[in-house]
Amino acid sequence: MHPTFAPFPATRLRRTRRSAPLRDLCQENVLTVKDLIWPIFIREGQDVAEPIASMPGVFRLSIDKAVRAAEEAASLGIPAICLFPYTDISLKTEGCEEACNPENLTNRAIRAIKAEVPGIAIMTDIALDPYNINGHDGFVRDGIILNDETVEALVKMAMAQADAGADILGPSDMMDGRIGAMRAALEAAGHTDVAILSYSAKYASAFYGPFRDAVGASGLLTGDKKTYQMNPGNADEALRLVARDLSEGADMVMIKPGMPYLDICRRVKDSFGVPTYAYQVSGEYAMIRGAADRGWIDGDRAMLESLLAFKRAGCDGILTYFAPAVARMLAPAA
Repeated sequence: MHPTFAPFPATRLRRTRRSAPLRDLCQENVLTVKDLIWPIFIREGQDVAEPIASMPGVFRLSIDKAVRAAEEAASLGIPAICLFPYTDISLKTEGCEEACNPENLTNRAIRAIKAEVPGIAIMTDIALDPYNINGHDGFVRDGIILNDETVEALVKMAMAQADAGADILGPSDMMDGRIGAMRAALEAAGHTDVAILSYSAKYASAFYGPFRDAVGASGLLTGDKKTYQMNPGNADEALRLVARDLSEGADMVMIKPGMPYLDICRRVKDSFGVPTYAYQVSGEYAMIRGAADRGWIDGDRAMLESLLAFKRAGCDGILTYFAPAVARMLAPAA
């Protein structure tokens, strides 16, 4: 129930907006550096920082450069980074064998970062698309994306990442039953403290294009992902997916993309009260950065406003490529 306000002029709602101190005192939601997870793209090589054309200011980093990025994140107070591999085309197969390789790019990067920056949390991506010659998140047979066979491979992939030292596993594949299978395998192997941040409500969105460029999947995808990623017209289904993943052992849940689905973030937080995250995806980043680079919007203000919207919608944290820039802006003046 909202209180009954005295009529104007006794109530003037502009009173609390008339100065910066009053606005600060009455602000309901606050963005802090502790809300940020920084997605980082990694690639083979040494001393490589390769620009991604569709994501200005974002690079594919060799492992040594990724270690330096992790050091930067830690120094800025960013609590976690998330690794996404750019896999050489020679390693992409229909069987996606490289996904489970203990010595693949992601697992070597985890170990290297943990050795030099042990205090930062490392999140990983669990899906077959970086390793699949078909560009899909699961095995493909006769044009059908296979669920149960894919889950078996995802469990092996998750175990390899946990063995390498990952703190948070991020299943982004949207196969049915994968959270329960992963949790059971982790418990059986003694990885009881490894957290699962499930991409519970991941939509079949048009906002992923630059990401697919970044991981080298753009020209490989056959068909689309509508048989396993969510229909953008559905909201109630997202709640069913979140409920299922929590019942199977997810510790945290994610909505992806972010800004077009703020209503889903709010409903998930209100319905379940669990740690809830959103991914400000590559297309969202590219729109803001592209408009800012052309002088059409104030880039810094738009960046901060977009992230504050996630907090207002109930999110506990955001994966965003803006993380280091935001962290520097939020740092207290020396």
